[in-house]
Amino acid sequence: MGFPTVAAYQDMASLVSGIEGHETRWNAFVEKAAAGSVHAVEMPFTDADMTTGSISGAGIDAPGIGTVSLRAKTANPVPDEDRIARADKRGRIVQLAPVKPPKTFEAGSMFKRTSLLVGPRAGDVRMAFSVSDIRGREVEIATAFYMKKARRDTGVPTILASLVNNDRPDILATAYAPAAPDYSKSSPFESLMRDPNDTGRFIPPVVKGDHSWMSAPLPPEVFSGKEQVCLANAIYFEARGESLRGQAAVAQVVLNRVRNPTYPNTICGVVYQNQNLKNRCQFSFACDGKKDVIANRKIYKTAQDIAMAVTAGKIFLPEVASSTHYYAQYVSPGWARSMQKMKKIGLHIFYRTYGGGWS
Repeated sequence: MGFPTVAAYQDMASLVSGIEGHETRWNAFVEKAAAGSVHAVEMPFTDADMTTGSISGAGIDAPGIGTVSLRAKTANPVPDEDRIARADKRGRIVQLAPVKPPKTFEAGSMFKRTSLLVGPRAGDVRMAFSVSDIRGREVEIATAFYMKKARRDTGVPTILASLVNNDRPDILATAYAPAAPDYSKSSPFESLMRDPNDTGRFIPPVVKGDHSWMSAPLPPEVFSGKEQVCLANAIYFEARGESLRGQAAVAQVVLNRVRNPTYPNTICGVVYQNQNLKNRCQFSFACDGKKDVIANRKIYKTAQDIAMAVTAGKIFLPEVASSTHYYAQYVSPGWARSMQKMKKIGLHIFYRTYGGGWS
């Protein structure tokens, strides 16, 4: 009634049942006090039938218990404000003790360029880094090792960035400078584990169904200006109406033929093979009797970018793989029945041979 909590219910039960020792809990309780004072209130239980019951003061009739009367008296006539001693009070601002600044982080072998690799003689400490690559830049590299770059520099125009799937282009690619090493992905110790047979040339990933000639790098001449013009011409005149992926697929077919010993080992040789035979050449634009005119320089510039990116190995389409043939979907060449169909991209359907050359 006065304290509706579990503990109060327990105390009320002990009071009603008359358990000895609990009466003192009910001598007084604290009620909402007047401003500046605390009141102690008696809560005597009276018999409503007694003549003197009303003397106990105003109360309430509790069903099952009887009339409960509250009589209050001031516990301390001195107001709270006058009884508070403020002489020893202090401000609540926390005092901050000065501390020494943190020492410069030292990672031992990383910043001092020393190693735990000790030689057979005392004091023979070997360097653990490729000094020629990072000497003088240890702190910069160590810091970059734990940082993530906001964006990855693909080294190609933004329009082609979504097609890039190789961060290690051919070392001979000069049109796009190789990206700076990302030490957040590659440890400075990588130079110690480098494959001595890695020449930096791009080798396409060879999978089941591909041919051994796919594991050969392209001839260095393919990066020359003349060769790149021939490849850009093939992309422009054969696939300028296709998507960027479709144009890259045509470029990959041309380069696959350069790798394949069945065809000429130059891009120009592949693109203009049999150009003197009317409608018998490898690529229709080269022998269709029409003058090749570049009408849209913007589209041709994109063809040039695609040509270099595919040649460098920055873009390699696994769905095209070692394909050396393709045709438009509105024709039906007889040779397609003896070859393995790979992928349809746009209007072009790509094929690879079963034997590595002509079927």
